[in-house]
Amino acid sequence: MDFSRRNIKEKLKKIARFIFNPRLLLCFGIAWMITNGWCYILTALGKLFDITWMMVVGASYAGLLWLPFTPEKLLTVVIAIFLLKLIFPHDKNTLAVLHEEYEDAKLGIKKLWKKVFRKKDTQK
Repeated sequence: MDFSRRNIKEKLKKIARFIFNPRLLLCFGIAWMITNGWCYILTALGKLFDITWMMVVGASYAGLLWLPFTPEKLLTVVIAIFLLKLIFPHDKNTLAVLHEEYEDAKLGIKKLWKKVFRKKDTQK
């Protein structure tokens, strides 16, 4: 892995273009509404119309979301990527960046894995 300043800058630009892509932002917004947004809306409507069960259900779920290590954020990203592939199957640029980053991550994990287990083998 090359950690030159230029390489890091180019990688950050590519990731920023991917994250701030309007199609991905739309899919992320929909995914966020599926995983989180409904509870805030339910809480607000319950408060507005004085419906106790709405406030209790919405606030309880929101409380669960704010617990440490809640996998909701990971789930939101996975749903957003699924929706991106489902709603915009012909958006080759965004999907290509996603695929390329996935392959880079796999390669990095394999290198790290080999490095960690090679050290253990030499220590014996």
